[in-house]
Amino acid sequence: MENRGDYIVRATAADARIRAFAASTRDLVEEARKRHDTSPVATAALGRLLTAGAMMGSMMKGEKDVLTLRVQGDGPIGGITVTAASNGDVKGCVVNPEVLIHANAKGKLDVAGAVGRGTLTVIRDIGLKEPYSGQIDLVSGELAEDLTYYYAVSEQVPSSVGLGVLMNRENTVRQAGGFIIQLMPEAGDELIDELEAHLSQITSVTELLDRGMGPEEILGQILGGFGLEILDRLPARFRCDCSREKVEKALISVGREELLDMIREGKPADVSCHFCGEHYQFRTEELEELVRRLEIDK
Repeated sequence: MENRGDYIVRATAADARIRAFAASTRDLVEEARKRHDTSPVATAALGRLLTAGAMMGSMMKGEKDVLTLRVQGDGPIGGITVTAASNGDVKGCVVNPEVLIHANAKGKLDVAGAVGRGTLTVIRDIGLKEPYSGQIDLVSGELAEDLTYYYAVSEQVPSSVGLGVLMNRENTVRQAGGFIIQLMPEAGDELIDELEAHLSQITSVTELLDRGMGPEEILGQILGGFGLEILDRLPARFRCDCSREKVEKALISVGREELLDMIREGKPADVSCHFCGEHYQFRTEELEELVRRLEIDK
């Protein structure tokens, strides 16, 4: 099957009364799986939220805008965090990447069971004094339905969100992607009813992806009769902006006494990035240099 890489499509339909986003994200979800060594159900949960984050991030305007999605539930996965930029870059992690639970009643990976009951928080940092934050109680834990509910309640934007991750037998990612369809204020009842009828025909995002459809074709399947207009395409990728310099700042922030304790142990300090698993090691003499910098800055 041809792999066109990961990308997001932005589109409008019905004379701009509908706006739409669709994404193929197999490569970036597989990258996340490898970096975090996630179990199949953790891969599915993280992959769905990464896909949503990539699309929601692409809705932002500023180069430095950051979107954070945080799912905190009482299920065995413990929690999921995803952050996304406006350029299609996305990263994320789960608290318990090795979680294993039985399939659900439909024989599918039980994402809802792994997540449990809890909250979904959406934070948009667009350079204002305070980031915008909205939170809802999870309605299903399947994540697509929860985001649909979030848009309706927190942003008053009638939306339909579809997300999916399909695994191969050897537990690598076979397909991943999703869509977000939103109705603008000008949409009338007739358009809403017609769109709902079209959406009810879509059974599974991963089924469409597995039939070889890309984001354009998926939107065509849903909005083909509504005068679909593709506006642009944006590459999507798993990318973390961690660096040795940022880890140094984090170590300095723990304070002088904590750094001195590390030095007394006489062993290198090992620090791993939560989001990407990148590993940073600081030798004793490097920790001593950080203490000197702290004392100079006093």
